[in-house]
Amino acid sequence: MIKKHKTFSNTQLTVLVVARVLIGWYCLYEGVSKLMNPNWSSFAFLIDSKGWFAGIFQSMASSSALLNVIDFMNVWGLIAIGLGLILGLLTQVATVSGIVLIGLYWLSHPALINVKYMLAGTDNTLWVDKNLIFIFLLVILLVFPTGKEIGIDRILFNRKK
Repeated sequence: MIKKHKTFSNTQLTVLVVARVLIGWYCLYEGVSKLMNPNWSSFAFLIDSKGWFAGIFQSMASSSALLNVIDFMNVWGLIAIGLGLILGLLTQVATVSGIVLIGLYWLSHPALINVKYMLAGTDNTLWVDKNLIFIFLLVILLVFPTGKEIGIDRILFNRKK
């Protein structure tokens, strides 16, 4: 199989890297803000779940031990994903992890017709919400990776331009 070398124009690379850093910043800030808030818990988010997998998400909230694990993974997952995207460090892993984590958010709170959530910021959408858009943007970054072009991955994987 012939492997094609991906090359981007300066404009394409700039736009992709800026998108990667912006999404990374959003994830990093979300994780750090949760870490700094001693009262933060995913309990309300999980209990408020509606849609196809609501029962699974709501049952997760009923176990305090599981809730502690979910909270830990949520906070540190967001921080690791954010740092990975910002620094271009293991960007493929960070991107796939972001798709999975934000995919779980979307599955827990899908933008369905006639569904009202208690939490602010989850209303006034139909089918497409910010989480689905984030997932799609992360898929674009997965298909058009930039970490080996601009990022620590370039050093780690010894790729010279």
